[in-house]
Amino acid sequence: MRTFAAEYNDIAMVLNYIWIGFFLIAFVVALVKLLFWGDTTVFPALMNSTFESAETAFTISLGLTGVLSLWLGIMKIGERGGVVNMLARVLSPFFCKLFPDLPKGHPAVGSIFMNMSANMLGLDNAATPLGLKAMEELQTLNDRKDTATNPMIMFLVLNTSGLTIIPVSIMVYRAQMGAESPTDVFIPILLATFFSTLVGVISVCIRQRINLFDKTMLTILGGACAVVGLIIWGVSQLSREQMDLYSSQVANVFLFVIIIGFIVAGIRKKVNVYDAFVEGAKEGFTTAVRIIPYLVAVLVAIGVFRASGAMDMLLGAIEQVVIWCGMDGEFVGALPTALMKPLSGSGARGMMVDAMQTYGADSFVGRLACMFQGSTDTTFYILAVYFGSVGVSRTRYAVGCGLLADLAGIVSALLLAYLFFG
Repeated sequence: MRTFAAEYNDIAMVLNYIWIGFFLIAFVVALVKLLFWGDTTVFPALMNSTFESAETAFTISLGLTGVLSLWLGIMKIGERGGVVNMLARVLSPFFCKLFPDLPKGHPAVGSIFMNMSANMLGLDNAATPLGLKAMEELQTLNDRKDTATNPMIMFLVLNTSGLTIIPVSIMVYRAQMGAESPTDVFIPILLATFFSTLVGVISVCIRQRINLFDKTMLTILGGACAVVGLIIWGVSQLSREQMDLYSSQVANVFLFVIIIGFIVAGIRKKVNVYDAFVEGAKEGFTTAVRIIPYLVAVLVAIGVFRASGAMDMLLGAIEQVVIWCGMDGEFVGALPTALMKPLSGSGARGMMVDAMQTYGADSFVGRLACMFQGSTDTTFYILAVYFGSVGVSRTRYAVGCGLLADLAGIVSALLLAYLFFG
């Protein structure tokens, strides 16, 4: 039986090979340029990129501290105010249909509700422990300890599809990278992650023969699809200027309503709102400091890969293929973020930052990279951590359904980017 460490190390080694590959490919390309093309500027450019990328990573991380502390402080108020419990109660009828094999009242049910509610609110620090606890409780119902059960697979796919109501980290990065309106990707990301989750849920329901035409399922899924369809239809009727104005206004109003709602929830629960905010803000500071080494590692690797000309060669070749297929190739610059996301959150984050730095935070590519980052989650990492924590090695169709949800999120993000920003 494979252990948690073995599963986790498999994912870590993939990222390790990618990181090494960036440096080795950059060196080979630079050497060819120097020896065969006489380009004497390429190696100085490589070394300069290492220093500049490291400085950029540190500057971004330092700048994230204030905004990240703000939002994690607000999230802590919501958590203490019972918002997570409220979401769990709202989702209860729907989730009972998604997990028909779970006995009513089993401890796993509560942990699943709490995990999904925390995920939807962007409370990663709370969501992961709850998710691991849910997997442990689901394993108690498992007769074949090395094989994933139906509830486990549904739970994992819901996590990998990345359904998030408030993409805090992405808006924080956009603010730090100088976006004129950091919240302008809020609605497109919300729609893209909805489609990712919808496809993931439907694919698992089909495999598990869960009745999608049940009254509760039809009401919730059909109602959600109707609302999303209405939003997309409404947006398509607007001019570009109106679309930019309304989407930004709606996003900002909605986010501020959430802030007020969390504060009111804290007051109703008689929470010391100020102390809760400060406690969450401390976590924001710690998080900002903790990501510095990861951001430095990824941005330096991407920096040398780009400085050598290898990135331009790769993206240029992909763009030519896309154009040859009769499609618009403008999106290709954001594609590395989409390809990296299923493997590594930190790697995809670095790709997103590089896209905003290279093309501009308010460029089409910069916005699309943010949408790719927010539309799905790190599928392989989540599968390794959650299944590995309980010793499950036979994952059945979990990977396939998870990647199908990722693909739906990526395609949705691409189409929505052209609708909102194209």
